[in-house]
Amino acid sequence: MQVRAFVPEFLMPAESSGPPAESSALPAAEAPAPVEEQFQRLTLQATAADVAGTSQVVAAPPMSSKGVRFPMRPGMGKFGNKCTVKANHFFAQLPDKDLHQYDVSITPEVTSRGVNRAVMEQLVKLYRESHLGRRLPAYDGRKSLYTAGALPFTSREFNINLVDEDDGMGGQRRERNFKVVIKFAARADLHHLGQFLSGRQADAPQEALQVLDIVLRELPTHRYSPVGRSFYSPDLGTRKQLGEGLESWRGFYQSIRPTQMGLSLNIDMSSTAFIEPLPVIDFVAQLLNRDMVSRPLSDADRIKIKKALRGVKVEVTHRANMRRKYRISGLTSQPTRELTFPVDERGTMKSVVEYFQETYGFTIQHTSLPCLQVGNQQRPNYLPMEVCKIVEGQRYSKRLNERQITALLKVTCQRPKDREMDILQKMVNGGTVNSWACVNFSRSVQDSVARGFCHELAQMCQISGMIFNTEPIIPIHGARPDQVERALKTLYKEVTNKLKGKELELLVVILPDNNGSLYGDLKRICETDLGLVSQCCLTKHVFKMSKQYLANVALKINVKVGGRNTVLVDALSRRIPLVSDKPTIIFGADVTHPHPGEDSSPSIAAVVASQDWPEVTKYAGLVCAQAHRQELIQDLYKVWQDPVRGTATGGMIKELLISFRRNTGHKPERIIFYRDGVSEGQFYQVLLYELDAIRKACASLEPNYQPPVTFVVVQKRHHTRLFANNHQDRNTTDRSGNILPGTVVDSKICHPTEFDFYLCSHAGIQGTSRPAHYHVLWDENKFSADGLQSLTNNLCYTYARCTRSVSIVPPAYYAHLAAFRARFYMEPETSDSGSLSSGVPGSRMTAASSGSRSTRVPAGTSVRPLPALKENVKRVMFYC
Repeated sequence: MQVRAFVPEFLMPAESSGPPAESSALPAAEAPAPVEEQFQRLTLQATAADVAGTSQVVAAPPMSSKGVRFPMRPGMGKFGNKCTVKANHFFAQLPDKDLHQYDVSITPEVTSRGVNRAVMEQLVKLYRESHLGRRLPAYDGRKSLYTAGALPFTSREFNINLVDEDDGMGGQRRERNFKVVIKFAARADLHHLGQFLSGRQADAPQEALQVLDIVLRELPTHRYSPVGRSFYSPDLGTRKQLGEGLESWRGFYQSIRPTQMGLSLNIDMSSTAFIEPLPVIDFVAQLLNRDMVSRPLSDADRIKIKKALRGVKVEVTHRANMRRKYRISGLTSQPTRELTFPVDERGTMKSVVEYFQETYGFTIQHTSLPCLQVGNQQRPNYLPMEVCKIVEGQRYSKRLNERQITALLKVTCQRPKDREMDILQKMVNGGTVNSWACVNFSRSVQDSVARGFCHELAQMCQISGMIFNTEPIIPIHGARPDQVERALKTLYKEVTNKLKGKELELLVVILPDNNGSLYGDLKRICETDLGLVSQCCLTKHVFKMSKQYLANVALKINVKVGGRNTVLVDALSRRIPLVSDKPTIIFGADVTHPHPGEDSSPSIAAVVASQDWPEVTKYAGLVCAQAHRQELIQDLYKVWQDPVRGTATGGMIKELLISFRRNTGHKPERIIFYRDGVSEGQFYQVLLYELDAIRKACASLEPNYQPPVTFVVVQKRHHTRLFANNHQDRNTTDRSGNILPGTVVDSKICHPTEFDFYLCSHAGIQGTSRPAHYHVLWDENKFSADGLQSLTNNLCYTYARCTRSVSIVPPAYYAHLAAFRARFYMEPETSDSGSLSSGVPGSRMTAASSGSRSTRVPAGTSVRPLPALKENVKRVMFYC
């Protein structure tokens, strides 16, 4: 595939010099190469179409998805040099047979797709030859079944017996009878899909695509363990231990997508964590990282074991080949030696130890350990840990710790070479730090070491371009990690007395390497209680004290105290199309959701916006909490009744627009909104709601104030990968073996008609670079393809925390950082289940302003208010 690579002039890498070799286009009639060749070699067809006109007509936001048409592609981009890359997309041809859809009804109804599939598998096994016309159907596990060609009936009822697995008790296995009704529903219309792929129809026929996706998932669903849109198996690669009883399995993701070249099957390799099929005793030993007989379990040990094992399926091993399976519901509070249960209707009690000895001839060794509870709470069954083994193939869906994440990354990252270190870059506008202090929470860092580190850091800040006092305002404070609030408030009181009312400009904090909740507690106290801007440093970096680390920390400190690290040359000379000509504000927005297993904690939304023009490098950020897993940002615009002022308006957009005018002296005449974290299925819903909120926020500031809006979704969690056509060609690859930063693809694998593109804006460091996918949902600014692609790529070189370009546009990146930081403000009351208790219902949860509103949450739930950020913290990029 021929694409273009472009980089801002002041950062043009040496590798990009010289034009790459061109390849010819595939003839239209040529059949695609076999899958075994792994990747199709595609060639971009440049078009002569160009975009004319600069009118900016602002349209009213549509009221429903039926009135929405995403912008058409404004021609192809032409800037930069052409190069050839390969993508993990495979041509797929539309089937030449009609696909028939059938409704499936299974009685009694069950919620498990696994049971439904087992019923259908038995039906096909019994009746494929005699009743199904030898068809092999594809089943979605719920209500729909598809066949290539019609079944020999329009409606038919089947009776299926499903035999349970051996219960381990030696008795007759239970049989369950299901009534299955298969009834013709419709013929899947593939004609309109063909019309859409050829550009003769505007709307993608989602039902036809869904049918094809189900059909293509049928075979791997039977062979492998399905997880979301991916499939995993221990046979697809070597298992790797991740620690604490977990292992990684290799797998693959697949998705059918409409592209400019027709139907494309996107396939990508992946890895995820599964629970090791260990004896439970061994699993617990790994989990606690100690011998199980060395000392009794503490309360913390019990809670950790209970959280890890709840919901896990185990099989018993004390009955030879009779291995009944159970799902763990809990852990007994008593050790095994103290457990008794009734053995008859008269209430005769027997101990678990006696029962296993008399019934099975099994002597329990670890009588001091608790038993596993299986079954329901009303009639729990007790199983000693040593007679249970974890069933293979159970995905671990809870949060991984840092060590496990690192181990998983080592499995998934395969690099041809290590990337060389970045070159230190001077700051454009150095900030000023006259008064600063340091608090040391690490017991292993002596005062002399802490003083030496702070001196080196201060010198690096000076070398990088900052005005930085080399001495702290007070001597370095030593403090205990379990007394963070007391230590910070003591320090704050001391520096306030010393500065006589002036603000402390920076607090340097030395943390232990494994600091648990200390980091989050510290940030919450500093940013929402005391109004301190802080920079944390881990103990290992304090001892190592490398120049590269100090330089990176200096960059972060600079933007936290109001400095500026990078500015595009084109911004200074006002040459950025549709940004430099008139005051333009660039927004970034993201919503982060709680980790799996946290059933009641809220989602966190964050919006950042540029506060300088024409430089567009400083971003203010606001955060709010909203209902659990709510993707629409609720506080973009809000209306409430004030007891004094009456009807009042506000919200994140309005506040950031006001802040932009206060800082630049201009009201924004153009809005560019980069929205992260939206899946394709949410495009219409997010656009309708959030564009309307932007419109209302603008109108609330001034009558008829409606600057034109461009709304772009940023997607990083996709499975398209781009590879160099020739890995040995230094003109088309960087030193890591990845494609050059600045490579953009807007043809072949992109949408047939809409305005989208893939951009690999960053240089690879570890693993294979993943391009970001940008999809324009609304464009009143009439960007050309080159205009938006160049702007997006150039902005990626202005990220404040490092000196190289980053993988997604910085405002979206900053929004993600701000949302992640805000989760520390929640002060969770962690229960035994690991969920967060709820707080005051209906409270405004933005960390950027006061006031209250009724937040939309499902009935019966509530969200806890976030504490407000202090004003001096809000003014800077505190989240970096």
